[in-house]
Amino acid sequence: MALNGMQIYKLLPRKNCKECGFPTCLAFAMKLAQGGTEAEKCPYMSDEAKAQLAEATAPPMKTVKFGANDTEYTLGGETVLFRHEKTFVNRPRFAIMFSDIMAQEEIEKKINNINTINYTRINEEMYVEIAAFRCESQDKDKFISLIKKVTESCPKVVPMIITESPEIAEAAVGICADKGPILFGANEQNYEAMTDLAKENKLLLGVTADGKENLYTLVQKLQNTGYKELLLDAGSRNLKGAFDDMVNIRRTALLSGDRTFGYPAVAFVCDMSQDKMMQLACASLFIEKYASIIVLSDMDYSMALPLFALRQNIFTDPQRPMRIEQGIYKVGSADEESPLLVTVDFALTYFIVSGEVERSKVPSWILIPDAGGYSVLTAWAAGKFNAKSIAKAVKEFEVENKVKTRELIIPGKVAVLKSDIEDELPGWKVTVGTEEAAALPNFLKKYKAKEAAS
Repeated sequence: MALNGMQIYKLLPRKNCKECGFPTCLAFAMKLAQGGTEAEKCPYMSDEAKAQLAEATAPPMKTVKFGANDTEYTLGGETVLFRHEKTFVNRPRFAIMFSDIMAQEEIEKKINNINTINYTRINEEMYVEIAAFRCESQDKDKFISLIKKVTESCPKVVPMIITESPEIAEAAVGICADKGPILFGANEQNYEAMTDLAKENKLLLGVTADGKENLYTLVQKLQNTGYKELLLDAGSRNLKGAFDDMVNIRRTALLSGDRTFGYPAVAFVCDMSQDKMMQLACASLFIEKYASIIVLSDMDYSMALPLFALRQNIFTDPQRPMRIEQGIYKVGSADEESPLLVTVDFALTYFIVSGEVERSKVPSWILIPDAGGYSVLTAWAAGKFNAKSIAKAVKEFEVENKVKTRELIIPGKVAVLKSDIEDELPGWKVTVGTEEAAALPNFLKKYKAKEAAS
């Protein structure tokens, strides 16, 4: 249960030493209650008080990790049911399902799809994070061979070992423990052995049961063993049942404050439908409500583009606009004679503008200055998108070494900046472009024809 400022204050040494950065212990306690600082900032707090505060101030959903090194991921830690209330914290991760009874041709196809999906969108690299391995043959050697083949072929994926056999699980963990795999399959019959294996290797443990009530009882037993690095599955393999499970688990944790269900959950979309588009629809739903791992049969670019874009949009802090990295971007086969456009670093604006420039088939450069992550008019009104910021970007990104035209095309809605930019950039000509991005293809074609004629 959360503590208020006065309750926290009673746990402090009350020295008013100011070493925490606050003038009094009371001020520190009030800020700590709001989540604006950390208990570790107090150098004199007892370990017992720190432990009590850690428990009281921890989010209702536990934060857990899996993977290792560059492929370590964080799940859980959520504090709200709806993104607009504050923000969602840790985005879900996608897994592709493999089975040890699957034909080699299908395995190769999935491996190829995993390795093909790798692109960057708004400064985030998009790729499949998990390969899920389901042991259906109960042949330990065959199962281990499958894991080795896929993990060697797809070095970025983290294995998710799915088996109810502690013996097979131990053998599988043994060949990929350095990758920080997820161990999935703890149930009422095997949870003690599976928990021991997870503890020994410090793994995220997937817990499954037939229904929410049975899952709740099983999680309590696991918590009593002292292990709380858990991933939940209430067993439903149809869309309606799985959706109901996800919502009820999240509501129990966040609204009731019941930490028995305060763990991330997994959705096995691969078992809900064999139809590709239906899996896409189900995965889209569980991005929003409320899966932390979404397991698909396969994923190609036609699925990856909408799923990754939706995930990125949902798991972006609504109080912080999505920004594109500042710099100069090449569209098509742009060279030193190609036109140079400037726009803001608000991601949506950039993608609309760059899309229209691509549609024009006119190779171009797009310059992105620091505009605070706002749209064109908002950035201009806030004083972020102005002659000085544009001139600074021209110099900082050495634009003069990339283009010879010495002409800059600015958005039509900020035509007022024309003379100011020319003052800041002597020797440059500023052309006022279109007010709407949709008009850019026609504008650039006429601009290019005019340049060619001159």
